[in-house]
Amino acid sequence: MARQNRVTPLGDLIADPARGLVYGNRGCLHDDEGELRRRYAGRRWIACRLRFKDRRRRVMQPGRYTELFFLDEATALAAGHRPCAGCRREDYDAFVEAWPGERPGRTPVAAIDDRLHGERLTGDGTQRHHDAALDDLPDGAFVLRGDAPWLVRGDELLRWSPAGYTDAAPRPAGTRAVLITPPSLVAVLDRGWRPTAVPLFHPRPG
Repeated sequence: MARQNRVTPLGDLIADPARGLVYGNRGCLHDDEGELRRRYAGRRWIACRLRFKDRRRRVMQPGRYTELFFLDEATALAAGHRPCAGCRREDYDAFVEAWPGERPGRTPVAAIDDRLHGERLTGDGTQRHHDAALDDLPDGAFVLRGDAPWLVRGDELLRWSPAGYTDAAPRPAGTRAVLITPPSLVAVLDRGWRPTAVPLFHPRPG
Protein backbone atom coordinates (compact mmCIF):
# COMPACT_ATOMS: atom_id res chain seq x y z
CA MET A 1 0.00 0.00 0.00
CA ALA A 2 1.44 3.37 -1.04
CA ARG A 3 2.11 5.85 1.75
CA GLN A 4 0.93 9.45 1.60
CA ASN A 5 4.40 10.89 1.08
CA ARG A 6 4.51 11.73 -2.61
CA VAL A 7 4.68 15.51 -3.23
CA THR A 8 2.94 17.28 -6.10
CA PRO A 9 4.09 20.61 -7.59
CA LEU A 10 1.24 22.17 -5.60
CA GLY A 11 2.89 20.99 -2.39
CA ASP A 12 0.16 18.44 -1.65
CA LEU A 13 1.06 15.06 -0.15
CA ILE A 14 -0.60 12.18 -1.96
CA ALA A 15 -0.43 8.38 -1.95
CA ASP A 16 0.85 6.93 -5.22
CA PRO A 17 3.03 3.90 -6.06
CA ALA A 18 5.29 5.91 -8.40
CA ARG A 19 8.17 6.98 -6.17
CA GLY A 20 9.92 9.52 -8.36
CA LEU A 21 13.60 10.48 -8.67
CA VAL A 22 14.16 12.96 -5.82
CA TYR A 23 13.91 12.50 -2.05
CA GLY A 24 13.54 15.08 0.70
CA ASN A 25 11.74 16.26 3.79
CA ARG A 26 10.08 19.18 5.56
CA GLY A 27 10.30 17.85 9.12
CA CYS A 28 8.30 15.21 10.98
CA LEU A 29 4.75 15.18 9.60
CA HIS A 30 3.51 11.79 10.81
CA ASP A 31 2.43 10.24 14.10
CA ASP A 32 3.65 7.00 15.67
CA GLU A 33 1.27 5.01 13.44
CA GLY A 34 2.66 6.59 10.27
CA GLU A 35 -0.38 8.77 9.62
CA LEU A 36 0.18 12.34 8.42
CA ARG A 37 -0.84 15.01 10.93
CA ARG A 38 0.55 18.20 9.33
CA ARG A 39 1.80 19.54 5.99
CA TYR A 40 5.13 20.77 7.31
CA ALA A 41 7.18 21.25 10.48
CA GLY A 42 9.62 24.14 10.32
CA ARG A 43 11.01 26.19 7.46
CA ARG A 44 13.77 23.88 6.24
CA TRP A 45 12.28 22.17 3.19
CA ILE A 46 14.99 20.26 1.35
CA ALA A 47 15.42 18.01 -1.69
CA CYS A 48 17.99 15.22 -1.51
CA ARG A 49 19.53 12.37 -3.45
CA LEU A 50 17.65 9.09 -3.49
CA ARG A 51 20.87 7.34 -2.50
CA PHE A 52 23.76 8.70 -0.45
CA LYS A 53 26.70 6.79 1.08
CA ASP A 54 24.70 3.54 1.28
CA ARG A 55 22.48 5.02 4.00
CA ARG A 56 19.18 3.22 4.54
CA ARG A 57 16.12 4.28 6.52
CA ARG A 58 12.88 2.66 7.59
CA VAL A 59 10.18 4.95 6.25
CA MET A 60 8.13 6.99 8.76
CA GLN A 61 9.86 5.95 11.95
CA PRO A 62 8.21 7.44 15.08
CA GLY A 63 9.66 10.84 15.92
CA ARG A 64 11.87 11.03 12.81
CA TYR A 65 11.43 13.24 9.77
CA THR A 66 8.92 12.14 7.14
CA GLU A 67 10.54 10.84 3.96
CA LEU A 68 9.05 12.57 0.91
CA PHE A 69 9.42 11.75 -2.79
CA PHE A 70 9.22 14.01 -5.85
CA LEU A 71 8.92 13.19 -9.54
CA ASP A 72 12.03 15.31 -10.27
CA GLU A 73 13.85 18.44 -9.14
CA ALA A 74 11.46 20.74 -11.01
CA THR A 75 8.61 19.28 -8.94
CA ALA A 76 10.55 19.76 -5.70
CA LEU A 77 11.29 23.38 -6.58
CA ALA A 78 7.64 24.06 -7.42
CA ALA A 79 6.64 22.70 -4.01
CA GLY A 80 9.16 25.09 -2.42
CA HIS A 81 12.07 22.76 -1.61
CA ARG A 82 15.73 23.77 -2.07
CA PRO A 83 18.73 21.45 -2.58
CA CYS A 84 20.16 19.83 0.55
CA ALA A 85 23.48 21.26 1.76
CA GLY A 86 24.59 17.85 3.02
CA CYS A 87 24.08 15.13 0.42
CA ARG A 88 24.06 17.66 -2.46
CA ARG A 89 26.82 20.05 -1.45
CA GLU A 90 27.93 20.92 -4.99
CA ASP A 91 24.36 21.62 -6.07
CA TYR A 92 23.74 23.67 -2.95
CA ASP A 93 26.88 25.81 -3.33
CA ALA A 94 25.99 26.59 -6.95
CA PHE A 95 22.41 27.30 -5.86
CA VAL A 96 23.60 29.87 -3.31
CA GLU A 97 25.74 31.55 -5.95
CA ALA A 98 22.66 31.87 -8.18
CA TRP A 99 20.40 33.05 -5.33
CA PRO A 100 18.84 36.44 -6.24
CA GLY A 101 19.75 39.67 -4.45
CA GLU A 102 22.85 41.70 -3.82
CA ARG A 103 24.92 40.53 -0.85
CA PRO A 104 28.48 41.00 0.44
CA GLY A 105 28.98 37.28 1.03
CA ARG A 106 27.23 33.95 1.08
CA THR A 107 23.54 34.12 1.94
CA PRO A 108 22.92 32.24 5.23
CA VAL A 109 20.78 29.17 4.80
CA ALA A 110 18.31 30.45 7.41
CA ALA A 111 17.74 33.59 5.32
CA ILE A 112 17.10 31.46 2.23
CA ASP A 113 14.64 29.27 4.12
CA ASP A 114 12.83 32.29 5.59
CA ARG A 115 12.44 33.91 2.18
CA LEU A 116 11.20 30.70 0.58
CA HIS A 117 8.73 30.14 3.40
CA GLY A 118 7.11 33.50 2.68
CA GLU A 119 7.00 32.82 -1.05
CA ARG A 120 5.56 29.31 -0.90
CA LEU A 121 2.80 29.69 1.72
CA THR A 122 -0.04 32.10 2.47
CA GLY A 123 -1.02 33.10 5.99
CA ASP A 124 -3.42 30.18 6.29
CA GLY A 125 -0.79 27.66 5.22
CA THR A 126 -1.97 27.05 1.65
CA GLN A 127 0.38 27.30 -1.31
CA ARG A 128 1.02 30.86 -2.46
CA HIS A 129 0.79 31.52 -6.20
CA HIS A 130 2.28 34.43 -8.14
CA ASP A 131 1.60 36.31 -11.37
CA ALA A 132 4.19 36.10 -14.16
CA ALA A 133 4.67 36.69 -17.87
CA LEU A 134 4.71 33.22 -19.43
CA ASP A 135 7.28 34.35 -22.03
CA ASP A 136 9.75 35.21 -19.26
CA LEU A 137 9.70 31.92 -17.38
CA PRO A 138 12.73 29.59 -17.63
CA ASP A 139 12.55 25.88 -18.27
CA GLY A 140 11.71 24.09 -15.02
CA ALA A 141 9.11 26.54 -13.72
CA PHE A 142 5.57 25.34 -13.08
CA VAL A 143 2.35 27.19 -13.89
CA LEU A 144 -1.28 26.46 -13.14
CA ARG A 145 -3.72 25.77 -15.97
CA GLY A 146 -7.22 25.08 -14.71
CA ASP A 147 -6.56 23.10 -11.55
CA ALA A 148 -3.50 21.25 -12.88
CA PRO A 149 0.26 21.98 -12.69
CA TRP A 150 2.09 22.25 -16.03
CA LEU A 151 5.85 22.36 -16.55
CA VAL A 152 7.46 25.04 -18.71
CA ARG A 153 9.95 23.45 -21.08
CA GLY A 154 11.02 25.12 -24.31
CA ASP A 155 8.07 26.10 -26.45
CA GLU A 156 5.77 23.68 -24.65
CA LEU A 157 3.87 23.19 -21.43
CA LEU A 158 3.82 19.61 -20.08
CA ARG A 159 1.10 18.35 -17.78
CA TRP A 160 2.43 16.81 -14.54
CA SER A 161 1.32 13.42 -13.26
CA PRO A 162 2.77 11.31 -10.40
CA ALA A 163 4.44 8.96 -12.91
CA GLY A 164 5.70 11.52 -15.44
CA TYR A 165 4.59 14.18 -17.89
CA THR A 166 1.58 13.47 -20.07
CA ASP A 167 -0.16 16.00 -22.30
CA ALA A 168 1.82 18.68 -24.13
CA ALA A 169 0.51 22.08 -25.20
CA PRO A 170 2.17 25.02 -26.97
CA ARG A 171 3.45 27.73 -24.66
CA PRO A 172 1.19 30.68 -25.56
CA ALA A 173 3.08 33.88 -26.28
CA GLY A 174 2.24 37.23 -24.74
CA THR A 175 0.14 35.87 -21.88
CA ARG A 176 0.20 36.00 -18.10
CA ALA A 177 0.42 32.86 -16.01
CA VAL A 178 -0.35 31.72 -12.49
CA LEU A 179 3.14 30.81 -11.27
CA ILE A 180 3.45 27.89 -8.85
CA THR A 181 7.25 27.79 -8.38
CA PRO A 182 8.38 30.39 -5.81
CA PRO A 183 9.83 33.48 -7.56
CA SER A 184 13.27 33.18 -5.92
CA LEU A 185 13.60 29.63 -7.26
CA VAL A 186 12.47 30.79 -10.70
CA ALA A 187 15.24 33.41 -10.53
CA VAL A 188 17.78 30.71 -9.66
CA LEU A 189 16.70 28.68 -12.71
CA ASP A 190 16.76 31.81 -14.86
CA ARG A 191 20.39 32.43 -13.82
CA GLY A 192 21.33 29.06 -15.28
CA TRP A 193 21.47 26.89 -12.16
CA ARG A 194 20.94 23.22 -12.94
CA PRO A 195 21.28 20.25 -10.56
CA THR A 196 23.99 17.66 -11.06
CA ALA A 197 23.08 15.17 -8.30
CA VAL A 198 19.43 14.67 -9.29
CA PRO A 199 17.52 15.09 -12.58
CA LEU A 200 15.79 18.41 -13.22
CA PHE A 201 13.24 16.64 -15.42
CA HIS A 202 11.71 13.18 -15.32
CA PRO A 203 12.61 11.41 -18.58
CA ARG A 204 9.44 9.38 -19.21
CA PRO A 205 5.85 10.27 -19.96
CA GLY A 206 3.29 9.20 -17.38
